[in-house]
Amino acid sequence: MFKKIAADALGLSDIGTIIKPTDYDKTDADDYVMHEDNEKIYFLIKTKADEYCFTNLAIIHVDGESATSSKRTLKRYPYSQHRISSVLLETAGKIDMDVEIKFHVGNVAFDIDVRKDQIEELKDLYKALLRISELTFENETKHNFAMESLNKAVSVLQNSRTDDNNLTDTLKGLTEVGFTWLMSAHDQYHVKDFGDVYEKYINN
Repeated sequence: MFKKIAADALGLSDIGTIIKPTDYDKTDADDYVMHEDNEKIYFLIKTKADEYCFTNLAIIHVDGESATSSKRTLKRYPYSQHRISSVLLETAGKIDMDVEIKFHVGNVAFDIDVRKDQIEELKDLYKALLRISELTFENETKHNFAMESLNKAVSVLQNSRTDDNNLTDTLKGLTEVGFTWLMSAHDQYHVKDFGDVYEKYINN
């Protein structure tokens, strides 16, 4: 009992280990990676109960109820649907045996403890997640600006004194052009694959 209380106080109860790429295929998370769609694991943290898998397309959380239970719940968070934010790295104090990486995926908060001696590897993940967070925020801003620009263009045309006989054709043409332009903007700013970011920052 005393050992358990001491472990919890020191943050030892569920400290994660960063898994080497050569051992990815030995984890549960690897079974749920969409290899068929060219999904690739770039970083993986395993604790007694959970696995946190970072791929080019999503974050996969294999959520275990406890270290002694074999029951697992699979949670998948695609970057295209869940924006990463509030990325923090907390280094260890003198008596700590772990470091922490914290972030939000959509409205879900993650707080993952990792072995203190793996801080350098964890810094790489921190940089990658921070950059993905910045890019998705910038792209969302640009996408919203593109939408506002298109809506303003339509509004100006509707309020203009264009000949009523030509207004329908003009609006139809604008709608078609606007749709094509908007789809192009969506593809450009709604990024689904962040493999290039992981390739740049992950050095394991």
